[in-house]
Amino acid sequence: MTSVRTARLLPRAYRPLFGHTEFRRFLPALVVSDLGDGMSIVAVSWLAIAIAPASHAGLYLGAAVAAYALPGAVGALAFGRLLRRVPARRLLVVHSWLRATLLGLVPVAWALGALSPALYVALLAGSSVLSAWGSAGKYALLAEMLPQEQRLSGNALVSTSSTACIVLGPALAGFLATAISPAWIIGLDALSFAVLALRTGRLRGPARELKAGAPADTSESAAGLRVLRGQPELIALLALTWLFFFLYGPVEVALPLHVTQDLHADSGLLGLFWAFFGFGAILGSLTAGALRRLPLWPVVLTIVAGWGATLLPFGFGAPAAVSLVFFAVGGFVYGPFTALCYTLFQDRTPAASLTTVLAFRGAALLTAAPVGTAVGGPLTALFGAGDVLAGSGAATVLLSVGSAIAWTRVRRRA
Repeated sequence: MTSVRTARLLPRAYRPLFGHTEFRRFLPALVVSDLGDGMSIVAVSWLAIAIAPASHAGLYLGAAVAAYALPGAVGALAFGRLLRRVPARRLLVVHSWLRATLLGLVPVAWALGALSPALYVALLAGSSVLSAWGSAGKYALLAEMLPQEQRLSGNALVSTSSTACIVLGPALAGFLATAISPAWIIGLDALSFAVLALRTGRLRGPARELKAGAPADTSESAAGLRVLRGQPELIALLALTWLFFFLYGPVEVALPLHVTQDLHADSGLLGLFWAFFGFGAILGSLTAGALRRLPLWPVVLTIVAGWGATLLPFGFGAPAAVSLVFFAVGGFVYGPFTALCYTLFQDRTPAASLTTVLAFRGAALLTAAPVGTAVGGPLTALFGAGDVLAGSGAATVLLSVGSAIAWTRVRRRA
């Protein structure tokens, strides 16, 4: 009865999804896990600041944030031969239990007084080693559950959950951190992964099993890469996106330090920053359908420049209220970016090669923001949080301007 009422409240495209028993059981576990990750956006950085020496807070903060994501790129390459034959469901279970176990050790070590910065970074890094495989397992499992005509709706609903939890998770963590240590919030993230592992492990095997680890089809992979090499527009978009995400990376280091050192505020304000960004991103993503009617490259470059421009006020000592508004506008501007980029890849790539090309895209972009975050630590220590935020924005605007000049020249030659 509850599922029927829920379905009636959803747009018509999503209602058939709740006719699938396994999807109805799987989705709440994904939402719980997304919420846990949303809380960790605040908790990981806040705990790094709490346990690191004050003189090296920026360095340890950059290392901690990078360790929560970057090792996934290494794991994607290092364990390919070992994991490519593992079914999607098992991949997700293994990844979830690894996250649950190692993240669960963070509050244990903190309670025992044994959580050094080095141990903290090591636990975060170990927990994220299989993140790329876990993500692949999640979307492959959705493909197994749903018929082809419903997969787009299923993926969209799962993506909406992730975006919504970017709003709720940091806000919730920010307020919880005023009462409990951020170490315990990371423990809640560990618990959310345990819930996902248990729920995924109890799913029944699908009628057709698309194994994430089926033997590699070398010819298909080569064909997919040949398609990408034969599409300069896709390569250019991939390069632009990598640089865009790289320049965003320092924001994850500089923003928490801007809150503590420049604004002299607590974790509640940091949670509000991410909540405002998330609300703006949700609203902005709704405009993607209308923007698709416009020329894609000008829209994409405008989004890149717009996001950079919203970071510039941080360098002028803007009050918290003004910075929050600009951060929300930044989320709104950024919202349609991913959907528009995927649209171009889908339009330019043959259906037979789309999975391979998108997998290559995902592996390449997985390193961008973490590398930028790692660079942002030393920069913040040298120049200060506000200047790094503004510098990231200025560099992003210059990236857009340079790309626009190159795009215009290419069009004239064509």
